[in-house]
Amino acid sequence: MLASLRLIFLAFFLAMTGVAPSSAQPMFSPNVEVALVPMHQWAAPGSTAIVAVRQDIEPGWHTYWRNPGDSGGATELTWTLPAGFSAGPILWPLPERQPVKGLMNYGYSRQVYLPVPIDVPRTANAGSVVPLSVTVLSMVCSEDMCVPDERTVKLDLAIRDGVPPLTAGEGAAIERVVGAAPRPADIDAHIAHDGADLVLTLRGAALRGVDAADAYFFPFDGGVVEHPAAQRGERKGDDLVLRMKAGGAVLASGLGKVVGGVVATSGGAWEIVADAGGAPSARTDQASIPLFAQAALFALIGGLILNLMPCVFPILAMKAASLSASAHDPREARRDGIAFLLGVLTTFVLLAGALLALRAAGEAAGWGFQLQNPAVTAALALLMLAVGLNLSGAFEAGLSGSGAGGGLTRLPGGTGAFFTGVLAVVVAAPCTAPFMAFALGAALVMPAPMALAVFAMLGLGLALPYLVVSLSPGLLARFPKPGPWMDRLKSILAFPMYGAALWLVWVFARQTSGEALALILAGGLLLAFGLTLWGWRQSARMAGRKTFGTTAASMASLLAAVAVTASAATLAPGPGPAATQTASETPWSPDAVAAARAEGKVVFVNFTADWCVTCKVNERAALANDGTRALFAGPDAVYMVADWTRRDDLIARELDRFGRSGVPLYLVYSPGKAAPEILPQLLTPGIVADAVKRAGEKELI
Repeated sequence: MLASLRLIFLAFFLAMTGVAPSSAQPMFSPNVEVALVPMHQWAAPGSTAIVAVRQDIEPGWHTYWRNPGDSGGATELTWTLPAGFSAGPILWPLPERQPVKGLMNYGYSRQVYLPVPIDVPRTANAGSVVPLSVTVLSMVCSEDMCVPDERTVKLDLAIRDGVPPLTAGEGAAIERVVGAAPRPADIDAHIAHDGADLVLTLRGAALRGVDAADAYFFPFDGGVVEHPAAQRGERKGDDLVLRMKAGGAVLASGLGKVVGGVVATSGGAWEIVADAGGAPSARTDQASIPLFAQAALFALIGGLILNLMPCVFPILAMKAASLSASAHDPREARRDGIAFLLGVLTTFVLLAGALLALRAAGEAAGWGFQLQNPAVTAALALLMLAVGLNLSGAFEAGLSGSGAGGGLTRLPGGTGAFFTGVLAVVVAAPCTAPFMAFALGAALVMPAPMALAVFAMLGLGLALPYLVVSLSPGLLARFPKPGPWMDRLKSILAFPMYGAALWLVWVFARQTSGEALALILAGGLLLAFGLTLWGWRQSARMAGRKTFGTTAASMASLLAAVAVTASAATLAPGPGPAATQTASETPWSPDAVAAARAEGKVVFVNFTADWCVTCKVNERAALANDGTRALFAGPDAVYMVADWTRRDDLIARELDRFGRSGVPLYLVYSPGKAAPEILPQLLTPGIVADAVKRAGEKELI
């Protein structure tokens, strides 16, 4: 996955710069030379050798630190080593600050050594020579353009006993870099959000006597600080205090975790981990209580609004019809209301638990993550088809004794209501309602119990209207009595489910290929045939007639449907979904944004996905009209699309940087300001036009 994301990242650069190398050749920049050099003449068995990737960079060009700043990409190393050998992380030298047209990058120019420790096993044979090989992926940039550079360099490392001397010439230079590289120190660090600023307070013996005015903080992650803004240092007793402008991620979601980075001073540079509002533990502190309360309230409101989103429409009618079926039996209505609530809450908590577990394991996952998997999309498409056939009367999912209309949920009693709750969450998963973005973004930086509670509040909001009506006899009395009309309604309700199935098949086709689409259509046909046979079997048994081979044929058809659909989901994906033509589009990448802004252009970024119904509604209503097209057709504004239909960790990290766990997200960048404006999740042409106009005006200030 990392390799594929890296190639996507580089492809964006190639598209931006007009470079089109052969797929069989490595990408190469003439503006940098790369070599692998040792610090010592040999390495002893059982020791740690230091080797360094040396970059000799042409004047006017630069490469990047681990956090590249406002643009660029960090140098990446992929090692090929003999058995038993292992490479550690880069010992990053302190970077230079590189202002570029209103932006600030962190990187290196002229010459830089990137030292890496190599663990030599005790079993290494003294007197042997072992080959070390590393593929170096660098982004080499000037003020006007960036060129990716990927090449493999090698070194034959001698293995001998004894203490090795430094390599002539370069050994001493590498040793100086290793000695000066930032290291962890006994520094107590605390960071706090103060309006539009961040205040970093540092205390430790290493900081005594250093000039506060020279101090500078390099965060490990982007979005923490506004990189081009000045940092102001001062002394307060034994404390060194740095005041910085907060970055986009902090402005969007606040500080919810520890912040790591390097503090550079006149007396040296040290790695620090700053406590953002208390020790990182599961306890509830004073800072987290207001955040949790606000997130829970916003989740409740977002869940209520979710009932009005287009993706939930197929379920709304089923919920209303189910209420009508039990409206004149208050006890049954209460049971169904509570069962529906339990189905919603259970599914939301299970999805939230899976999401938190993936993120804890280091995966870049967000809301709707399950729909990025073609296998899940295919399974949900067949589920919607099965529900539609069930409502059409092709088969019964359970024996209902509640009379006319009692089979609206097609499962008896509370089980049917619980299943409807599960189905509501499944169908609602692609949607993000207003207020949900802040709630889910905040939840993902909270301790797990708090995060699960926020997701549960979202489920409560979704289920609340149904629950309130089911517990209100006065409201229930206003519902019409059950009758034959409910059977007709049941048949009508099948068609929204067929529509949902068709939509999911379309999403599946965008995620995969034409061959996979043909297979899932065949799977749907087999599923419909198998369930129809199963319905005939049920009717025959209820009439007391014997069935000959119907059961076997039905099961064979259903198993074939599962097998065909599974085969479709495992096929290699096609070239990728074609972007919906809503404007003059450019594929998104951080460096494409930086390049456009460096040219003085306003940049509108649409983070979207084909399975996100809210995204598609916004694109049709606000981004595909003639006025918006004309807005981005000129030379002063650029429209970029970050398509998250398939999993893309680069997009997931960018969403996380702005405190979002899913799409849609709309950003408008002004050429002269680092932090973008974040637009509402429901767009109109006027909102888009006004935001672009404001961004253009900022350029003139």
